[in-house]
Parts: sequence; C-alpha cells; structure tokens
Amino acid sequence: MNFSPLSDQAIVIEVGTEINDDTQSQVKRIAALLEAHPPAWMIEAIPAFTTIAVFYSPVIATYDTVQKELEELLTKTSEASDVETRTIEIPVCYGGEFGPDLEFVAEHNGLTPEEVITIHTGGTYTVHMIGFAPGFPFIGGMSEKIAAPRRSSPRLRIPERTVGIAGKQTGVYPIETPGGWQLIGRTPIRLFRPEQDVPSLLRAGDQIVFRKISESEYHAWKDEDDVENS
Repeated sequence: MNFSPLSDQAIVIEVGTEINDDTQSQVKRIAALLEAHPPAWMIEAIPAFTTIAVFYSPVIATYDTVQKELEELLTKTSEASDVETRTIEIPVCYGGEFGPDLEFVAEHNGLTPEEVITIHTGGTYTVHMIGFAPGFPFIGGMSEKIAAPRRSSPRLRIPERTVGIAGKQTGVYPIETPGGWQLIGRTPIRLFRPEQDVPSLLRAGDQIVFRKISESEYHAWKDEDDVENS
C-alpha cells in the first residue's frame, strides 16, 4: 500500500492501481477496519475505486503520526473478517420523459432501446464509490455493449433519481443537479435521505441489480417511498 498527503488534514491510502474485485475487497476491508477501530484523530474515511481518503484532525496528530498509526493498524487487515456484501435491487422506469437519452444510447451501440434495457437489467453491478453529489453512486460492471460517451453539453438540471450512463459506468442522480451523463430512466427509490443517521441508501461495495418497471408502477412506488421517508 502507498500513502500520500491529500491536504494538511487528509491522507490517501492507495490499495492498487486497477479497478478489480480484489482491490475492491481490500478497500472494503480497510474501510470496515477503520470504522470498527477509529483512531482518536480520525474524522472520516472515504473509500473510492482503488483508494481510501482518511481525514484527520491536525490539532491531534501530524501527518507522520497518522501514517505510522495507519501502517500499524493495517497490519491487521488480513485478520479482519470478510465484509458482508449487500445486494440491492433498484427498480427503473426506462425511456420517455424519464430517460430522454435511451434512444441515443441504443443508436450509438447499434441496438434497439429494448435491447439496451435488457442488457442494463441483465447484470450485477458494484458500487465503487459515493461522490460528486450527496449519495451519488459510481457503479461499475456495466456491459460495454451499452457504453456511451458523456454529453458534449451537460444539462443544467437533472431530476433526482434519474439513472444515467457515462462511458462504461452507470449511476443514479440522488438529488437534482447539473450533469452530463446520458439519461436512460428513473427510479422511484430515494437514494439521498438526509433525515437518517446514514443519509446514503447505497455505500461502496454494494451489489446492485436493476429491474424494469412500468410508469404506473413507478408512480405508485414513488408515492409509497415518499410517504415512508417523509
């Protein structure tokens, strides 16, 4: 593992240089170890694709102290038990006003919109990190058959819960925000829940399965979800 400063209050632990299952498993183990045994100086640990950023209080510890204690703590990583992986199903209403770029993604790949949906719902994905916006999941494992470039001109407003594609990744906009991903559908499930102790429905390491639903199912599900989380 490599250590490097991110700022005067953060250090980055680099686990590997390639995004794969082994690296992701190691990132999860380290994040779980830090969560279970947080040093007194630690403020937060944020897992990403191949790294973990550890934020600390410079009033309590220096960079050298933080690195030394992390090195000692991470010797116990191999002793840590495997982190339980959650599998979460995300229902999606594809196309139409919810997915205005579905036709583009299909045409770009020489497919029909229905074939894009079939491929998108046919895989099991991994949440590599949460970032960009509160609760935004960067989800890997998507088939190259439906990969698509970002828009040349980002939209100024993308509705919350919208499902998009950028390159070989897929993701869900948890809040209304600008963005340049190709939009293919929308989920009735709210991903960002600031009223809860853990405000993000998803976390790094989760397994994701997408399921196609109708527009009527979307509205019924969304109404129920809104009531439960109001």
